[in-house]
Amino acid sequence: MSIVPFRSSRRPPKRQPLRQADVVRAALELLDENGLDELTMRRLAEHLGVKAASLYRHVRDKYELLVLLADEISGEIPLELPSGGWRDKLAALAWNVRRGLLAHRDAARLLAATPPFGPRRLRQVETILGILRSAGLTAREAARAAYHCNSFVTEFAADEARFAAFASETGSTRRRMLAEARKHFKSLPAGEYPHIVEMADDLSENDTDALFQFGLDVWLSGLERLARRKGR
Repeated sequence: MSIVPFRSSRRPPKRQPLRQADVVRAALELLDENGLDELTMRRLAEHLGVKAASLYRHVRDKYELLVLLADEISGEIPLELPSGGWRDKLAALAWNVRRGLLAHRDAARLLAATPPFGPRRLRQVETILGILRSAGLTAREAARAAYHCNSFVTEFAADEARFAAFASETGSTRRRMLAEARKHFKSLPAGEYPHIVEMADDLSENDTDALFQFGLDVWLSGLERLARRKGR
């Protein structure tokens, strides 16, 4: 009597084909884990469990990957804005963008280094331009204002991220580092640095929300004066 070996009729599940969306989401995971400088195509392939060559079926090169990644992050930023005047809408959008950039490691650096080519990022640009035009700005003024708004919000968020990263690397905290700065400012010779000594507490303020709102108010007030020229 021969013994027939048991053979399972179950086949191993087929691996789902890799999609561009999978590549971008995996890149976002690596960005959060390791930062922008460590995001390479090789590491991304290892993270996905595929060969690097497989990635190039979905993204042309790393540059295109970064553009897609920036668009992915932009897609998480709400564009639903409050009813009311253009100033309230711009303020709400600026806060939304800042929160979106702080939600992912090095997101501000990434968006600053890539052009707004993705559809979700373009909708964000379209939204701010529409608000600025509704304020009465000319096309050129609106384009320039949008540039400076983007620079302000992106750089503010990038500075917050740099500060947090440095504090983490040195085993410190933002509060402790600012306290040390405050102590140093107050120890300076008042005759040589009168303003720094006098303003030591203000220069080492730890309220980033208040700092952001102050800068936003200054920028919006400038736009308001521009919009009021010649009765616009």
